[in-house]
Amino acid sequence: MAVAMLRGAAAAAARRWGPVAGRGKAVGTRGCHGVARRREWVPPAGRDSGIVAYNSRSRSKEPLVLATEGVATCSYVKFDIIRRIMTRFFGIEVIMVMGITDIDDKIIKRANEMNISPLALARIYEEDFKQDMAALKVLPPTVYMRVTDNIPQIISFIKTIIDSGQAYATSQGNVYFDVKSWGKRYGVLTTIHPDTQDEAVDTDKRHSKDFALWKAAKPQELSWTSPWGKGRPGWHIECSTISSAVFGKQLDIHTGGIDLAFPHHENEIAQCEVYHQCEQWGNYFLHSGHLHVKGSQEKMSKSLKNYITIKDFLKKFSSDQFRMFCLRSRYSSAVEFSDESMDDAKHLLQAISSFIRDANAYIKGQLVCDPVREDILWERLANTKVTVKAAFADDFDTSRAVAAIMDLIHHGNRQLKAVTKDAGSPRSSVVYGTIISYIEGFFNALGMSFGERQVAVGGDNSAVLSNVLDELVRFRTKVRHYALALPEEAAEAVPMEGATGAKGPKEEQKEKRQQLMRERKPLLEACDSLRGDLAAFGIHIKDRAAVSTWEMVEGGQAKQQTEEKS
Repeated sequence: MAVAMLRGAAAAAARRWGPVAGRGKAVGTRGCHGVARRREWVPPAGRDSGIVAYNSRSRSKEPLVLATEGVATCSYVKFDIIRRIMTRFFGIEVIMVMGITDIDDKIIKRANEMNISPLALARIYEEDFKQDMAALKVLPPTVYMRVTDNIPQIISFIKTIIDSGQAYATSQGNVYFDVKSWGKRYGVLTTIHPDTQDEAVDTDKRHSKDFALWKAAKPQELSWTSPWGKGRPGWHIECSTISSAVFGKQLDIHTGGIDLAFPHHENEIAQCEVYHQCEQWGNYFLHSGHLHVKGSQEKMSKSLKNYITIKDFLKKFSSDQFRMFCLRSRYSSAVEFSDESMDDAKHLLQAISSFIRDANAYIKGQLVCDPVREDILWERLANTKVTVKAAFADDFDTSRAVAAIMDLIHHGNRQLKAVTKDAGSPRSSVVYGTIISYIEGFFNALGMSFGERQVAVGGDNSAVLSNVLDELVRFRTKVRHYALALPEEAAEAVPMEGATGAKGPKEEQKEKRQQLMRERKPLLEACDSLRGDLAAFGIHIKDRAAVSTWEMVEGGQAKQQTEEKS
């Protein structure tokens, strides 16, 4: 069984963060049996996954060997794609744990400005983050673990490092990792070891490279009791403790943005190799490239104020369009973001949708063309499957895989040229049906959707679709309420006392009501028919006395809207 673990800050609004992938049982791996003084990468023992990945630890491509049946890694969209590739194309089981940093300097500062507790603010960030990930169709983890729920484990982890002689406590109540004492073993991921940039050089440090494991509490700051006084964990120790608590002594894969390689991942390696007394913690390190704003060498980040929020982004583009944008480049490469690059992704999606629509029309007999060379299409499909698998096995090369899919579509389109006269030639529905199934399955496996529903709404723009459904349900509700409503005179009519002979007001109103019901019955039937038709597409309308609601299940996530009675 394989597992993966992702660490992070609450909603990434508080700090950039990257994922960590780990494994459960120590089976056939080089274990933690002594502290060999070496920096060289040691190829692990275990099962070859059939994938070759660039390993930042060895600085080269290496066969991905897993201790057990497999492991996957995930993060935001880029690493979510890798997780899906490993699961759907290589049959590797994934269990993921996400660590949430719910206390740090930025959260405390912002909470003080808002006059709320840091933990309350962290929960807001966390829920906002989860909603954003769901909107981007990022698969959720198996379980979330918050730093504040693991303070005792963190304290115990720090005590073990101090006892080993690789950390020291100061008179001010801080605890630091002694980088100098770790010698040449520090610097696994970096050739040059610069002074840590994100840590102030405090006077109670022995060396400038030393980094904080425990920070002494400041006045009016949230803190916990420890052997060194009140305080809270440093940044790097959180991930080491949580990953070790869940996965034990050994990790197969550790992932994150390239900016996290140093100092964060470097410091995690040092902490864990001391704690577990092992020669190699983390067999593979996969790092993704930065997202750059067009015309700038700066990465897109909150600290540089050159970012766009996910919610704002999804008002203009869809999650599928962003995934296609990510698929067109290697996960490890820096990518330039612009409206033009997003338009390119959008046009690719439209081309795919157009082919699926035409192929479906051909299968249904709505598109007439010359006889199809089935042998050529079957051969192209077989070659595409081989190319896609080989591309994914080569460091998750999604750009080459997508190019293979587009080449298949090109050859499929070449034979779908409409003709004005039907020559009575047999149609080759099976081969086109198989191609459609493969293409839709390919993108579905990577977290995208195609087919008639997407084409109908112009590229699966979730914001537009939601608004359209709102208006549709609102209009249907008005029609339904009109069909069910009685005229005021029917509701207010009172029979006249002593009336005899001719039909009284009560009988007349009853007949009028029955006539109105007969006249308006087609409206109610049309409302019911619409509800049934939409249900076939996964959109469910529920009628109540004064409210109609709709719910759409997409990618495992349910979204519900309510339309009040007009």
